[in-house]
Amino acid sequence: MGTAAASVRRDGDALAFAGDVVAASVPALWSQAQAGRAGAARLDLSAVTTLDSAGLALLAELAGDGALRVDGTPPGLAELCRAYRLTPTLAYVSA
Repeated sequence: MGTAAASVRRDGDALAFAGDVVAASVPALWSQAQAGRAGAARLDLSAVTTLDSAGLALLAELAGDGALRVDGTPPGLAELCRAYRLTPTLAYVSA
């Protein structure tokens, strides 16, 4: 089974992610996301096929503690959010 190349592009008011958002792809995705970040209102994760903790960290940083709406639930997102005490909007759960 191969891996799906990760990408991010600006789609209207969203940063739309696709493929495997994992540790190996995070540096390139970070650079690409920064280019399209200004004015984004949401993260579209509907085309993400794989997500790991490094990918979650990237998304949480981009989400700005819940400032951006999150659309889509890639495999593993709910479990990672619980493990790292993040809400579904990728904001940290207050103690």
